[in-house]
Amino acid sequence: MNSRGGTPGGTVEGRVPEDLAVVVDATGTITVWSAGARQLLGYEADEVVGHPATGLLAAELPETARRHVTEGRRWATEVALRHRSGGRVVVRLKAIPLADGEGARPWLVTAAPEHMAGPVEPDAEALWDLTLAQLPVPVAVYDTEARLVAANEVMTRMMGRSVAEMRGLTLWEIEPNPPFDEYDRLQRQVLRTGEPLFHENFGQAPGEVQGHAWSMFLSPLKDGSGAVRGLSAAVFDTTEQYWARRHLSILNDASLRIGSTLDVARTAEELAEVAVTGFADFVTVDLLESVAFGEEPEPVPPDRPVTVRRTAQRSVLDGCPESVVPTGERTFYPVGTPPMRALIAGRGNRPGPLDPGMREWIESSPARAETVAKYMIHSVLMVPVRARGVTLGLVHFLRHRTTEPFSEDDLLLAEEIVARAAVSVDNARRYTHERRTALALQRSLLPERPPDLAAMEVAYRYLPAGSGADVGGDWFDVIPLSGARVALVVGDVVGHGIHASATMGRLRTAVRTLADVDLAPDELLTQLDDLVVRLDREEGPDTRDGGADAPTPGEVGATCLYAVYDPVSRRCTMARAGHPPPAVVTPDGEVRFLKLPTGPPLGLGGLPFESMEVELEEGSLLALYTDGLVETADRDIEVGLNLLRGALADRAGPLEETCDEVLRTVLPARPADDIVLMLARTSALDAAKVRTWHLRRDPAAVARARKWASEQVTAWGLDEASFATELIVSELVTNAVRYGDDPVVLRLIRDHALICEVSDGSSTAPHLRRARVFDEGGRGLLLVAQMAERWGSRQTATGKTIWAELGLLEG
Repeated sequence: MNSRGGTPGGTVEGRVPEDLAVVVDATGTITVWSAGARQLLGYEADEVVGHPATGLLAAELPETARRHVTEGRRWATEVALRHRSGGRVVVRLKAIPLADGEGARPWLVTAAPEHMAGPVEPDAEALWDLTLAQLPVPVAVYDTEARLVAANEVMTRMMGRSVAEMRGLTLWEIEPNPPFDEYDRLQRQVLRTGEPLFHENFGQAPGEVQGHAWSMFLSPLKDGSGAVRGLSAAVFDTTEQYWARRHLSILNDASLRIGSTLDVARTAEELAEVAVTGFADFVTVDLLESVAFGEEPEPVPPDRPVTVRRTAQRSVLDGCPESVVPTGERTFYPVGTPPMRALIAGRGNRPGPLDPGMREWIESSPARAETVAKYMIHSVLMVPVRARGVTLGLVHFLRHRTTEPFSEDDLLLAEEIVARAAVSVDNARRYTHERRTALALQRSLLPERPPDLAAMEVAYRYLPAGSGADVGGDWFDVIPLSGARVALVVGDVVGHGIHASATMGRLRTAVRTLADVDLAPDELLTQLDDLVVRLDREEGPDTRDGGADAPTPGEVGATCLYAVYDPVSRRCTMARAGHPPPAVVTPDGEVRFLKLPTGPPLGLGGLPFESMEVELEEGSLLALYTDGLVETADRDIEVGLNLLRGALADRAGPLEETCDEVLRTVLPARPADDIVLMLARTSALDAAKVRTWHLRRDPAAVARARKWASEQVTAWGLDEASFATELIVSELVTNAVRYGDDPVVLRLIRDHALICEVSDGSSTAPHLRRARVFDEGGRGLLLVAQMAERWGSRQTATGKTIWAELGLLEG
């Protein structure tokens, strides 16, 4: 007589003590506890005598046994008992009702024999009967009404009833529960058609506490004339083959479902979802914190606790009630515990309740101990997540509804599932790391916040592609220029990935450099076009072979729109290179897309660009964007432009709210490209803050200019800047009178800084030079550079303008 102890560590084989005996009174209370019972379950007599016998059950008695208890009839069946250590012990018991003097019904429970012994007859018929009776396969015979005639010992043990109890009854009368209604129907079909039938099913027989896979052969019994006289049923236990097929199905499911995205958390969820589909009842996936965040995994230290993050968990029960750690929360594995040992060893294990450290691990958390007891978690697998020789985390597989404990084959299956998932987790982690790096690079090359501008209010949004593609090369910038002017630029580099981001950074730097020399928009795009052509030529074969992101010849290209707004004249000069047209919203809410000359994309080389100048009313809204906002693979650009038009109409509120509303209205559900949206609301500089004088090319004009500038600065209340202003104006006007051409114009602008501008009709650019000791001139611009915070020059349609800025000091 053997017992099978189902524990978190596996199945324990052992002999059932011969002196096993327990007496239970009519109320279900234990009154006698033998030494054999103590040896089997580990309880001393004083721990169980006087307590309900149901407290020793690890699962309900089979239906047959419960019915016989009610009816007061003896029964024999497999019973799942609870060991004192918390494990399960499955043993075959028989119970005999006793009668005391008052008619009560106590029960004597002892071990049941595995086989019935009988005399051996020498004749062939007797041997045939013994063969059927002792055949190690359940066999039964039924008459023409599907009523049982005979059954061998294995069948009676499986059904939990004797032949005498079942004889003359149909299967549905013997066990009126599914799937016996289906078995009864199949038997009647065989009796009606006379054709044999094969049926497979997985379930729990009435006389057993664990499920099995059964292959049932129903065969008609015919006499010499071919008439059906009954049927035979032979049942074969195919549990091993069932689980083998199930394992293959789970592996196939894992191959199809795990790794569908490059997202670490989603990959962990897919692993958990696959594992609870016919394999485990509860699964948790804990990843090292660095892995959960897409970083490089750190080695597992053997001498200190390891912090992990619960990345995913799934259960056969709604809401994962077994969980003691919420998804996304951190937890840790103490040193010496089974999870920690599994991480360090790098291979899966099946720890049991008597395994060193397992009981301490369970009891170290009151919530964990309560869950194990409440849901009767009886079997556990712990499998490390390892890929490319590096440990990434740990997966727990647990069973509580499935009666079968995990086997060694189950451990191998779990390791195979986790190994397949580990590669996907590591791929997702690497992708997350590389994408985060590319995004960080791209964001570092973009402005963090709009500059403080008196002539313009700016708001913008940058959205990287959300479909899983690499980051793109979209960029934007807001550049303060001389004379209180502002440059706006939006561009889009061809391609994706770090290479596109790096190219974007180079172009943005080039635009800022070219903007500092105050090139007109068409001239700036011409210079930028030459730069892109050079970048394409620099991408030689060695560079292109070095990475998947490197473009092929001719693919280094970009689109760009460059605009310069002057708040004094309210004029905006713009040019574009293959870029979508900007939109202008007038103060009364009318939206129009400016028909700028369509220049070629940057990188084609040799083709001209044209500027266009428009006058904007004060309070106008200028919208610049990249094509990802309005154009998608399944939507024509005209549809996107119309959506943008509607989103911009009548938007007089804050620009930040307008940006969000535009994105909600126009943005596709899953944008496949990076998106830039920049909104700029213009304002005009107050005429009282601008003063202009036209001068003659006469040395006497220098003194007049100095006097007028001093008076104006004083009128603005900037007395402390008077001396520096007089000096700068004197030097700039002197240079214009000496070396320039008519007309000579002096302009003062009070903005965030005090701006002094002197224009003349010569296009010769000024430059600093080092004057020798006895030189009479050459120090003017040096003095201007020392007195001003910034200074420079720009070309105009009629010549040049030299400007200098002084910090404002209120008088």
